[in-house]
Amino acid sequence: MNAFELRGVSVSYPGGQKALEEMDLQVKEGEICAILGPNGAGKSTLVKVVSGALAPDCGSIFVLGAPLSRDRRDVARKIAVVPQVAESAAGFSVREVVMMGRAPHQGAWMHASERDEQAVARALAACELESLADRRIAALSGGEQQRVAIARALAQEAPILLLDEANAHLDVRHFIAVNELVRREVQERQLACVMVLHDLNAAAQYADRVALLKAGRLVAHGTIEEVMTYRRLKEVFEAELYVGVNELDNARYFLPVRPQVGPVPRRDR
Repeated sequence: MNAFELRGVSVSYPGGQKALEEMDLQVKEGEICAILGPNGAGKSTLVKVVSGALAPDCGSIFVLGAPLSRDRRDVARKIAVVPQVAESAAGFSVREVVMMGRAPHQGAWMHASERDEQAVARALAACELESLADRRIAALSGGEQQRVAIARALAQEAPILLLDEANAHLDVRHFIAVNELVRREVQERQLACVMVLHDLNAAAQYADRVALLKAGRLVAHGTIEEVMTYRRLKEVFEAELYVGVNELDNARYFLPVRPQVGPVPRRDR
């Protein structure tokens, strides 16, 4: 089943330039879809449209088979978003910020139920934040704050998870840990996940499908093997890349090549 679907969605910047143009995209339950493309391709705009933060000029957006609601509370029960930069919540503790993810499920008095407490505890453990739970957000590093933002989204328990370069500020260990966590959550809870990435290798390792964008248009959408080819990536990123295949696990990997090096041998299949 499609968790969400865009049909003919277009969005314009002030002045008329297209940020997205006639976008058709579907992401299924239990699937990670990586959104790739150069700066200005429309990746973050796509996240804003799917999350309801930005209304399209035309086209339709369907979430769990129904048109996207205009009720922000209803949207928040279905879609959790982790932005590029974690929102500042300097006066709050880690636990309090993660509990904010439960707001769509709480009443007007924001009283935390046993289920809320369990969801927060699970998210803190999943993101390795238990030892930091009582510390103030302002005392954390940028990478730690980003892990808190991811924990808050997991505590939200929405069936759709949107990560807009959410792992960009993580060190190598936590980068791997967060991606493994997202992969596990998607599989166990059958989430639909969109990951906006600049890291081609992370997309090849963790995504089920890839959407390749350039100048607001969808260039290709499909499996790693179908989309992440030498010719397509060179066309979209306008850069020379070596596309290799790891013989141990048959996974693709990508290396940028300096322009002055000369002709580049490639393996592309």
